[in-house]
Amino acid sequence: MNNPKAILIDITQCIGCEACVSACKEVNQLPDIEDKELSSTAYTVVKEKDGVYYRQMCMHCNEPTCASVCPVNAFEKTKEGAVVYHGEKCIGCRYCMQACPFDVPAYEWDKPLPLVRKCTMCIDRQRKGEIPACASACPTEATVFGDRDKLIRSARKRIQKNPDKYVNHIYGEKEVGGTSVLLLSGVPFGDLGFRTNLIEEPLGSLTWKIMSKIPNYSILCGTMLYGIYWIINRRIELAEVKDNSDE
Repeated sequence: MNNPKAILIDITQCIGCEACVSACKEVNQLPDIEDKELSSTAYTVVKEKDGVYYRQMCMHCNEPTCASVCPVNAFEKTKEGAVVYHGEKCIGCRYCMQACPFDVPAYEWDKPLPLVRKCTMCIDRQRKGEIPACASACPTEATVFGDRDKLIRSARKRIQKNPDKYVNHIYGEKEVGGTSVLLLSGVPFGDLGFRTNLIEEPLGSLTWKIMSKIPNYSILCGTMLYGIYWIINRRIELAEVKDNSDE
């Protein structure tokens, strides 16, 4: 991946105005309703806890688990850094929803032909030379967009210059192999509901370790299922023979 882009969210600078939410809804043509949780109609939300405002959105993992478990390649990690979803490929298995370590993908349960929905990091805007709508709309620069490596350096400098202001950790730098959304906070991330027990190894690599064993298990399961099928049909045949002999 060459020079991927990323979003840096500095929670200490968020004032809870929800300009990012409004901009996201406008760009993605989502219903203008108040959402408290990520959903098929809310790709980002602003929450508050003990006077601290913070955002939640797709983390755009460097090695996305949603892509690794999808059997039809409906998810793609782009060179720009965004993880995008190709609805035309989706078969509705929803493995992505179960596998995501951040509980992000949302399903359109209320539609007859439902799709999975989530933030795209405004990939279409990026390819036009524009920045994501949320970063463009933020009045305090709590959300900034740029090269991932430069944003990490910027985040480290902020922590070094203000050690009393920030938790000494860039959330997303290493979690599950790193993400394209990075966060800074003045309070422990766990206190805000962010998962802090994530490993640094990409979960996708664990998926492949498991998937590599599946062919052997498939052969075994296939053999067992055929055996069960044969036994059931053999019993049916014997029952039919007995019924005919009784007649």
